[in-house]
Amino acid sequence: MTTLADVRGRVRQDLHDEDAGSYRWTDDVLDRHIARALAELSLSAPREMTAALTTTAGSRDLSVASVTGRVVVEAVEYPIGQYPPSFVLFSLWADTLTLLVDGAPGGGEDVTVYYGALHTLDAQGSTLPLALEEALVTGAAGYAALEWANYAVNRINIGGQEVWHQYLAWGEERLASFQAQMARLGRRAGLRARQLYRPAQTPASQTADWGP
Repeated sequence: MTTLADVRGRVRQDLHDEDAGSYRWTDDVLDRHIARALAELSLSAPREMTAALTTTAGSRDLSVASVTGRVVVEAVEYPIGQYPPSFVLFSLWADTLTLLVDGAPGGGEDVTVYYGALHTLDAQGSTLPLALEEALVTGAAGYAALEWANYAVNRINIGGQEVWHQYLAWGEERLASFQAQMARLGRRAGLRARQLYRPAQTPASQTADWGP
């Protein structure tokens, strides 16, 4: 499983900063850029999660305060256990999710919330799909390069007059690629939500009435 150290090493490879005796970026600085890129990537391609909630008698409101790391709520299934699943309309304000159903639920009824969450990356592993790891490395390296260019612009003796400009151009190119990948991921996520999570509807009649 990919760990934070693995991703940091790949970022260093992209930055050509692999000499442990003279790192240009410390581990803490690179970890900060990785965390920023991971948070942005999570907004476009969040971790797919579900949470089980329980209704209160006579209330359509449910607290989602316990749903940690929540980025977006994609769908709400109520009642559960039906086929096809019964996805209902809902509204969300702060930590209160309201079921937009005709009758108020009874007490103790189960509700399943389908939501997107922030990805995690630490010393134990990552929730980010392997297919998105390269995008994470691209974004983190771009942010690191821009930071160093901004730091070095008024310090010409650091690597020569052209180095800061090269890092600036390279960092901007990497971030442009990162942003383009997130835009594509965002479009796919929106299409997926619209296709898979439609509210339950009464099917149209399959019969016809014929006049005399």
